[in-house]
Amino acid sequence: MLTKVFGSAVFGVEATTITVEVNVAIGVGYHLVGLPDNAIKESNYRIAAALLNNGYRIPGKKITLNLAPADLRKEGSAYDLTLAIGILAASGQIKSENLERFIIMGELSLDGSLQPIKGALPIAIKAREEGFKGFILPMENAKEAAIVAGLEVYGVANIADVIDYFDKGTPLERMVVDVREEFYKNLDFPEFDFSDVKGQESIKRCMEIAAAGGHNIILIGPPGAGKTMLAKRLPSILPPMTLHEALETTKIHSVVGKIKNKGLMSQRPFRSPHHTISDVALVGGGAYPQPGEISLSHNGVLFLDELPEFKRGVLEVMRQPLEDREVTISRARFTVTYPSSFMLVASMNPSPGGYFNDPDAPVSSSPAEMQRYLSKISGPLLDRIDIHIEVTPVPFDKLSEDRKGEGSVAIRKRVTKARELQTFRFAEFDNVHYNAQMGTKQIRAYCALDADSKAMLKNAMERLNLSARAYDRILKVARTIADLENSEKVVSNHIAEAIQYRSLDRDGWLG
Repeated sequence: MLTKVFGSAVFGVEATTITVEVNVAIGVGYHLVGLPDNAIKESNYRIAAALLNNGYRIPGKKITLNLAPADLRKEGSAYDLTLAIGILAASGQIKSENLERFIIMGELSLDGSLQPIKGALPIAIKAREEGFKGFILPMENAKEAAIVAGLEVYGVANIADVIDYFDKGTPLERMVVDVREEFYKNLDFPEFDFSDVKGQESIKRCMEIAAAGGHNIILIGPPGAGKTMLAKRLPSILPPMTLHEALETTKIHSVVGKIKNKGLMSQRPFRSPHHTISDVALVGGGAYPQPGEISLSHNGVLFLDELPEFKRGVLEVMRQPLEDREVTISRARFTVTYPSSFMLVASMNPSPGGYFNDPDAPVSSSPAEMQRYLSKISGPLLDRIDIHIEVTPVPFDKLSEDRKGEGSVAIRKRVTKARELQTFRFAEFDNVHYNAQMGTKQIRAYCALDADSKAMLKNAMERLNLSARAYDRILKVARTIADLENSEKVVSNHIAEAIQYRSLDRDGWLG
């Protein structure tokens, strides 16, 4: 008897429906075809034990299972439940009338309980697009999949529940999620707040500018100056995610299995990988491509602490994603694209010892050590960072103050207002939403300078020997400063402040 059951495979952040054809005939054997990986090939052992422990069995006949389309590579253990239900239906142990109306996915334990899967959200989106009635999956993934309206989502704990539903009509409990209620309910501030920061008013100003325009920023200062503390608080002043951004971000995290027992992500992600990370882990890829840290930072912040400690090759692969805001991974048989529109926040010591130009420094560095340390960061990568700012240690009298600084709520209001101006300004452009994304066309149109501003910028370019890309960065930052002041034009004081935020160029630390 031939039976068809439906599952799904995830490539990139999109899903493809997989038809599992199960044929039970006279003979002996178990044949699984359709480019399965080792995890799927081992599924027959899990399925046999799970069925046996729930009063069913794999029939002693010739069983052929085909995962179609057969030329598409399938991976993972999420097909266990799909294959098991297909075998039961094809062997006549359960009814098969309604199987074609559902996507069925889940990893089986030996007792029949279901383990969570990856990519439940993109699978649910694809199921709705292709007209399936519902999606049966492990309980831990049900809330995530139920975000998709117009699709019945049933979270189950054991294969016995699925068998009883198809064979005896025993109802399953449907998971229902109000997406907007879920979104706004969780729209709280992160635990880190700028009111905890003592002093550092100029740095907080830089962070506000960076957040308002979506600019990349690097913090340079000695150990203990507060670089990491400031970076962790940046998400608290970014504008709230839109519902579209929240869905997009949740989709990426779903692919790597980070949304168990959760619904919609409403907080902007903050990722801080260790400096020993590989280039594949950072940008994504592998034999079976998965999103990397820069895609997991999509619509949020990627923090690279101690930037020169990262391998130079790892840092260089970020250049293209920083420009294009997406990562394309190509293999011989397929190509996948992951979104990666993130804010880069980096930190570094000014020297290997960390106390460059400090007369009381406990550790000094030779010029050769300095050059070796700083040469790990290429000029082209630094040119893609809009704001360079020095962070100095906070003096004792500031640290001991009882008065709290300005909180994230107040800063966030100004940032959000500036972003709203930018959204209105760039409404006619599909790929430009804030100042950091401006191209040459938008810079010419919205960053026009008067004579004084031009003269000031020309002098800075010649004196600091800045590149053409640095010129554009200064104009973008100046535009953001103007937006924070609700100024229609970019004037000389905006340019002057933006030039100050090119510390590494000004001090000539890179030679």
